[in-house]
Amino acid sequence: MKRFIPVFLLVPFLLGQVSYDRLLKPEREPQNWLTYSGDYSSHRYSALTQINKSNVKNLQLKWVYHPLYMKTTNNQSKMENTPLVVDGIMYTGTALEVVALDAVTGRAFWKYSRPLDPTAYYNAYEVNKGMAISGDTLYWATVDCHLIALDTKTGRVIWDKVMADFRKGYQYNVAPLIVRNMVILGPANNESGANCWMAAYDIKTGREIWRFNTAPTSADDPIAKTWTGESWKHGGNPIWNGGSYDPETNLTYWGTGNPNPGWNGDSRLPADNLYSDSVIALDADTGKLKWHFQFTPGDEYDWDSTQVPVLVDMEWKGQPRKLMLWGNRNGFFYVLDRTTGEFLMGKAFIKQNWALGLDAKGRPIKDPARWPKAMGGTYVEPSSQGGTNWYPPSYSPRTGLFYLGVWDNYGGVSPKGDPGPWIEGRRYTGTGQAPGGRGVAAAGRGGAPAGGRGPARAPANHRTEEEGYGAIRALDPKTGEKKWDFKMAGYTESGVMSTAGDLVFGGGMDGTFVSLDARTGEVLWHANLGGPNASGPISYAVNGKQYIVGTGEGTMYVFALPD
Repeated sequence: MKRFIPVFLLVPFLLGQVSYDRLLKPEREPQNWLTYSGDYSSHRYSALTQINKSNVKNLQLKWVYHPLYMKTTNNQSKMENTPLVVDGIMYTGTALEVVALDAVTGRAFWKYSRPLDPTAYYNAYEVNKGMAISGDTLYWATVDCHLIALDTKTGRVIWDKVMADFRKGYQYNVAPLIVRNMVILGPANNESGANCWMAAYDIKTGREIWRFNTAPTSADDPIAKTWTGESWKHGGNPIWNGGSYDPETNLTYWGTGNPNPGWNGDSRLPADNLYSDSVIALDADTGKLKWHFQFTPGDEYDWDSTQVPVLVDMEWKGQPRKLMLWGNRNGFFYVLDRTTGEFLMGKAFIKQNWALGLDAKGRPIKDPARWPKAMGGTYVEPSSQGGTNWYPPSYSPRTGLFYLGVWDNYGGVSPKGDPGPWIEGRRYTGTGQAPGGRGVAAAGRGGAPAGGRGPARAPANHRTEEEGYGAIRALDPKTGEKKWDFKMAGYTESGVMSTAGDLVFGGGMDGTFVSLDARTGEVLWHANLGGPNASGPISYAVNGKQYIVGTGEGTMYVFALPD
């Protein structure tokens, strides 16, 4: 089927090329936002100070952008995209379009749209988390598995690379990562059992340079032994989110998703199912694995480990260390040595009951009473939505604190007797989750996934709103202790951003968008964006004026101080 690709061209504009040196040293130009998380360390921190604790209360709405092509084949309309801003030009988009905007006024310079085939079964979580830029080229990964290079000045297609067959259950919604002459990313599979990988592509041609498989490709693969029988054939281990990079070690770090079938591990347990629910450290030149750390071996809760790795250099027990901070969906906060993968600390950051603790190497000590087979079903803290999820966290070098969106909650989980046969391109899950009650919705999707008999009926949820809530939370990374909370109604899908003005920005599912004191959590400013916050805030400046960006449902809102 030939695709209809409309391209709208407006007046060309002047734009400096984004060299690799600029990507390496974003601190020299805090007015720009050059990568998904703001820098290679994924701090999601802005060094701009014009907006600060004394004047943030005066923020005003400056302009709004609502994508023309928003609704997808399964009628989703969330905007999870983190914009890029380069020299006064903003690039943002959805699963269906990319647009270049004037970062001061919101006026569109060009728009590239690429409708999906409405007759196809994508089995896809049809969103886009962001793009990457190098030179004068923008890189966008599509739901139907194309990596497209666009001219930043015109929106014209430079090249179009098919990375996988979406009919087999693959999809792409991650923000790619640029390292020198490579654009690095991996596919997701939305519980289809399609085995996934990480790959690097040449930024000039789209040629694949290297590939690292996150699930076994044959019975001879050493990690096939971490799966029971032939379950490795449909193990999954997808890539849902962006990665980080350390130029000094030349390692790039990525989180991986859950094994399949996701909620019934009978066919694959009691093995660990590598490299599911892990962080993998890959040599950026070759894709070879340097080390891995698995957070939730043999995951049966769909917890994934697709959080963005946050890289910090700090003293650890009196010695300078290169560290990785990780708030995991399983409810534990981890500190790892990012050079070796050594586990240094782990501490629960929300209420959890599935593990009795972590052993000396960081492996969870599972409570057998809290796994799906217990008594035909059980309540587990956190629910499958997790203590946090994919939404990006932040680290402030000013406060030394780690900020993230959390959900203190629980859910009823029960197994299905038979996950059903694997069918290429279709969901391969194996259980469901009972609905939650007051104060805590269950995992968010409800109903019984295909393949099996459905969830057992669980007892009523008697959680109060004081016991089950969403929050923006600050943690001390040296101890894992909570420093403060900003509680919200319901849960959050918003990322957070910290700034040199000692502010933290974030939001919630009820439309709340707030600025908090980065040291105390005090609310200094708030707005309601009319729908769920579902992306990471950013900040940028043009002509000395600082702007703050947040999203509500399918619309982007841009704020600044009065002129």
